[in-house]
Order: sequence, then structure tokens, then C-alpha cells
Amino acid sequence: MASCLTTVVYAQANSLQKNKPKMKLNAGIVTSKLAVTKTFYTSILGFGVSFENEFYLLMHTPGKEAEISFLLPDHPSQQPLFLRAYTGHGMYLTIEVGDVDKVYAEVKKKGVEIKIDIRNEPWGDRHFAIEDPNGIGIDIVTYTPQG
Repeated sequence: MASCLTTVVYAQANSLQKNKPKMKLNAGIVTSKLAVTKTFYTSILGFGVSFENEFYLLMHTPGKEAEISFLLPDHPSQQPLFLRAYTGHGMYLTIEVGDVDKVYAEVKKKGVEIKIDIRNEPWGDRHFAIEDPNGIGIDIVTYTPQG
């Protein structure tokens, strides 16, 4: 009886998950610096290009787990909401990696300015931060599981 009940509960929970709408976040930054941004994300962070045209750049993380897009400002194909360029303040990205010390060494070797040196936080995370060509802070972190 218990295994039958477990199966029913699992099936109901699984059914509820299937009914939720799929949602994927893709951050977008409006910038006139498409070329230098592409070079930074590909050469420093190992991102790939998912799609690109003369006014839009869609990039993915090395394992294709996430994407980020960049759009030229004032492009005639875009609605007014997406015309103004990002002004360089008040935004950051977090990139979770398996070995933050290894990524830190690789980034330093490439000559990237480290904005926040590698450090351990009281809650257990280990991270460092750099800045992309648009002024966006990038926090690179290895999370420590909380037990």
C-alpha cells in the first residue's frame, strides 16, 4: 500500500511540474559596443555565439546553459522601450563555475583587471569580480552547499 501511495504522490507532483509554463531568462543589454563585447565574452569567458546580425548579438555560456543578448541602441527595428543604451550603472551578472580558483587564474593570465579580488564569504561562497566593456560587473562564484 505504501509503495502504491508513493507512486500516486510522485505521479501527481510530476503532473503538476508538467503543467507549469516553461520559463527561461535571457538578460539583454542595449549597447553600442557589440564588437568589443563579443570579443570580451568569447575570449575571456569562453562564451559562444548563438545568433548574430548587424544590430543584435545572442551569446551562450560554454555549456549552453544560459544566454545573454546585446542590442544596438536606437535601431529602427526596435520599439521605444528597447532604444536607449545601458548607462553603465546598477547591473551585475553572476556566473557560477565549478572551480572559481581555476577561472580566476585563467582570467588573470589573460590580463583582465580584477575588480574584486578572490575571496571567501562568511556564508561559504568563494568568488571574484570583473567588469565587461559595458560597465557590467561580473561576479564569478563557486557556491558552497549549505548543510
